[in-house]
Amino acid sequence: MVERHVGVYAGTFDPITNGHMDIITRAATHLVDKLILAVARNPGKVPLFTLEERVAMVQVEVDATEFADRVDVEPFDTLLTDFAQSHGANVLIRGLRAVSDFEYEFQMASMNRYLKPDIETTFLMASDRNQFISSRLVKEICLLNGEIDQFVSPRVAVKLIAKR
Repeated sequence: MVERHVGVYAGTFDPITNGHMDIITRAATHLVDKLILAVARNPGKVPLFTLEERVAMVQVEVDATEFADRVDVEPFDTLLTDFAQSHGANVLIRGLRAVSDFEYEFQMASMNRYLKPDIETTFLMASDRNQFISSRLVKEICLLNGEIDQFVSPRVAVKLIAKR
């Protein structure tokens, strides 16, 4: 199959949540022929998990899907548009949870379009059940011994609990 639409969904994925998996599933099954999950080093954040741990966690979650053969997981620490172009991607996938996400994402999409006009940005609204999930809140709940099973897979929950 010729891959006409290659998408990149980038994030820190610290950790990967059910909200991330919702966006991944919808992008991989409805929008693109191939999806690349770009796990950001992101020096501006202090992640709980190392880059290698995050890449491995994301890969395990993808491997558990029926569309794993159309998804690659890779680390990156360059401009997202450069990463996307080097992988032949023509669309960036971004998830929006709430109106508060829009201003930042709109600014990023505009800058990315300026940098690489041939790469489009597509926004997917989070499903109702995932609109409030953020990796930061999931980590905080877990570190305070709260229940996280409804926010992450059992595999990710085990990894989070081990970091307490």
